[in-house]
Amino acid sequence: MIYLDHAASTPVRREVLEAMWPYLTGEFGNPSSHHEVGESAARALAAARASIASMLECRPAELIVTSGGTESDNLAIKGIFLASTRGRHIITTAIEHEAVLESIAYLSRLHDASVTILPVDADGLVSVASLAAAIRADTALVSIQHANNEVGVVQDIAALAAVARAAGVPFHTDAVQSAGWLPFPVEADAITIAGHKLGAPKGIGLLKLRAGIPLEPLLHGGGQERGRRSGTENVAGLVGLAAALQLAPRGASADVRDALIDGVLAAVPSSFLTGSRSSRLANHASFCFPGTSGEAVLLELERHGITCSSGSACAAGSDEPSHVLTAMGIPSAVAQTAVRFTLAADTTLDEVAIVVRRVADAVATVGSLGG
Repeated sequence: MIYLDHAASTPVRREVLEAMWPYLTGEFGNPSSHHEVGESAARALAAARASIASMLECRPAELIVTSGGTESDNLAIKGIFLASTRGRHIITTAIEHEAVLESIAYLSRLHDASVTILPVDADGLVSVASLAAAIRADTALVSIQHANNEVGVVQDIAALAAVARAAGVPFHTDAVQSAGWLPFPVEADAITIAGHKLGAPKGIGLLKLRAGIPLEPLLHGGGQERGRRSGTENVAGLVGLAAALQLAPRGASADVRDALIDGVLAAVPSSFLTGSRSSRLANHASFCFPGTSGEAVLLELERHGITCSSGSACAAGSDEPSHVLTAMGIPSAVAQTAVRFTLAADTTLDEVAIVVRRVADAVATVGSLGG
């Protein structure tokens, strides 16, 4: 099998498992307990937090341990909005992850949030000018994803966050897909990270929240994480996430990705790349294959040992076209032909050559059956 769905989830790295193992076995204590077993767990938690903070260029106290990207997005958006004294206005984009869009929809339904959804261009990019024009005196929060999970497009977070900061508005970015591949968008006030996208297990995530930004907690209880997220921390998970981030291939070459893009476009002349060619994650290539069904192409590829996806794993099984692709101006019928390939740091050119041949065969097979 050639696995090219790393944007959905990555295998846990052996080094990560080895780092975690003591805290899954003998070092099993609760970090809130005041005895040696608990204090040993607390020291491990503190060391992992300090390691991650050094990479995020923040203080350890600015990191909140969560269960993953969805919880971190919910905590950032609902928590900052509900604690805000500025007003009830939120700005986001049309191509955000469902965890962001559904959190904002909840605030709109039950907490009278007023929402501005910024458009994107055909490449999936947000205009800095459109953000500047959308900010109001009552804007409580801006949330714009660093790298899109479906098309891999990377936003200019430094420029976008600077506009929000100049207006005194907290800026959140979902960096789940970019973490490990790009430098952290440290200009953001709040950053979401999930472990299972970069070689750590599922069930561990982080929200980096700049000191001084008020936050209403979503989980109440024993007051862990400085009262911002109650519940016993996942010590082994955070140790694993720290190890995974240390091992991540930040700044990886895009040569293998580009070989895949060039190969598919040449082998399937009717296909086209979705999203910006230049502002794109180094491991991400997504295409539409007009005249086919994306799901049928996926099944045909899997039959021949290639594992990929049609877009966001969180929307798998949905009959609706991708909201990301339609926001970029792609017709609904064409959007349903999308296939996403997300590579590992060690994906080879030989594997890409096999994938290109299989893609051409799969598209031809599905096309001959009328899509």
